[in-house]
Amino acid sequence: MRDLIAIHGEPSREVYLDSENSGLIYPKALEEMVRTYKEVGYGNPSITHKIGWESYEVLYKSTEILSQILNTKSSELVYTHGATEANNLAILGSAKANKNDRKEILVSSIEHFSVIFPAERLQEQGYKIIKIPVNEHGFIDNEFLKTKVNGSTFLVSIAPINHEIGTIQNLKEIIDIVKEKNSKTLFHSDAADSFGRVRLNLNKLNLDLASFSSHKIYGPKGVGLLYIKEGLKIEPILHGQLSSQKLWPGVENIPAIAGFAEAAKIFDNMDKNMLLKMRDKLIESILSSTESVLLNGPKGPERSLDNVNLSFLYVEGEAIIVELSMQGIYASSGSACTSRVLEPSHVLIAIGRKYEEAHGSVLMRITPFNNEDDINYVIERIPKGVARLRSLSPIKGG
Repeated sequence: MRDLIAIHGEPSREVYLDSENSGLIYPKALEEMVRTYKEVGYGNPSITHKIGWESYEVLYKSTEILSQILNTKSSELVYTHGATEANNLAILGSAKANKNDRKEILVSSIEHFSVIFPAERLQEQGYKIIKIPVNEHGFIDNEFLKTKVNGSTFLVSIAPINHEIGTIQNLKEIIDIVKEKNSKTLFHSDAADSFGRVRLNLNKLNLDLASFSSHKIYGPKGVGLLYIKEGLKIEPILHGQLSSQKLWPGVENIPAIAGFAEAAKIFDNMDKNMLLKMRDKLIESILSSTESVLLNGPKGPERSLDNVNLSFLYVEGEAIIVELSMQGIYASSGSACTSRVLEPSHVLIAIGRKYEEAHGSVLMRITPFNNEDDINYVIERIPKGVARLRSLSPIKGG
């Protein structure tokens, strides 16, 4: 790997657009992490001595901040090491606590794999998994949902915003459909890509479970959150030393939790109009300057304010990623889970893209660390890079 980095060299300018997979942290969130680790958060919050009490106070205050932003109770929040763990706890933990004969689970066909895979794992325990189709822009087929939710439906899982194509679902309408058909059905949302991008009032949405991730809001990696509606029965899926949390054993990462809370405050309060403007400028400029390009996902207000997903025909997405990397522009092709596997994105296939269209996809996420000069640089470089790659390709088009 070191040889590859050496061959790559150091570009004169760098623009990071891969925050869907991982990314930068707010400086203040990092400062809060370091301060917490050095001063008040290096102890175990379950231990009854001064250092333990100080760590517990950090945990308590951080949880208060997050609960206020999400409009829920602190007691309804459980920390994990990321949204993947939170999704697994939500789906497997609620199924483990299920003592009735409701054995059908519905998930959208464009969910994150950390939702789809745990759901499919439950087939070994007699559950039936039904995938909800979407239209060409990634919106849930509500009529299909109405016909499939019944007395046997145990859980439905649909993300408010899709992690790849940025589609913003009408979550309240979808939840209402489910609850009207069967009020006992649990509703879970992988809200990792939604936090700070749409207002999630957990106290009013009638959600039962919702998962969140710190790094998606420019906090530290390695910490996530699961909202569990008060009174909901759920059992742990990991077992070990008891902590201040009953559902996730082990010592809490107090500095990371403090950084998560700090990042949540910053991202929740920031003016996001600049992100929206940069997103639209990047989309419109590439579509108008480059032939044979498809926008994946909807346009306008139904798209996440920071999401850009384009398919460049007659060229491989991975080739574009390498080409852009040589110019100091860092993006991804397909989803994070499949970037090292030569399989097209399941999300793009679900919205009707052909295999070759899905293989030519590039996902970019605008961040608070980007500026207009960054976007202008990307707009200048992408058409040139795509044109060069197409000139080398045996498949000609456009």
